[in-house]
Amino acid sequence: MRPLQKMMFAIAVVALAAGSAWAQTPTTPAPPATQKPEPPVTTPPAGTAPRPFPEGAKVAYIDLQYIASNSVEGKAATAKIQEYAKKKTAELEGKQKSLEAARQKLLQGGTVLSDSARSQMEKDIEKQARELQYAQQEAQSEQQSLTQDLQNDFQTRLNPIIDQVANEKGLHLVLSIADSGAVWVNTGLNISAEVMKRLDSAKPAAAPAPVKK
Repeated sequence: MRPLQKMMFAIAVVALAAGSAWAQTPTTPAPPATQKPEPPVTTPPAGTAPRPFPEGAKVAYIDLQYIASNSVEGKAATAKIQEYAKKKTAELEGKQKSLEAARQKLLQGGTVLSDSARSQMEKDIEKQARELQYAQQEAQSEQQSLTQDLQNDFQTRLNPIIDQVANEKGLHLVLSIADSGAVWVNTGLNISAEVMKRLDSAKPAAAPAPVKK
């Protein structure tokens, strides 16, 4: 089968949330993120017996969001993004507090400062603001790079498993339900659980290279 061209990856949600938090400062205003509609639920709820795969069927589908959210590897990738976002958020919050403290100091003591002292404080504040803006941009870029690396690694490991399951079932086509535009499907055609089970039991991949700082 051809490699999948699109991946609905759960960790992208974490990346957007962190990026939004990092942009919450007067130095780098950012437009609000556009909310995408939630994909339809395509996997039977827990405790519901799955429908059998239709005999002779040549088409099946997978729910990539479900696999990314519930597989061992998908959860591990999400944890890595969350850990990185937490670390960077703490660093940027520290820089933001320092900047706000400097601004407050200038505001409260500006009238008693000499012209040269006030000018120096203003220059220092401008420098801190530029450094904070650069740090925010760098953090977002690094997280995007890490997210992309994890997505690529996940897809590289997932594609051969989908190919294996498809060949065993004699399928001619495997669709991503989120991209198919279908308004109704026989849930017995959903091979997500089988694919995820094989993904979880496969040999773990090597950890992606750390993000350059």
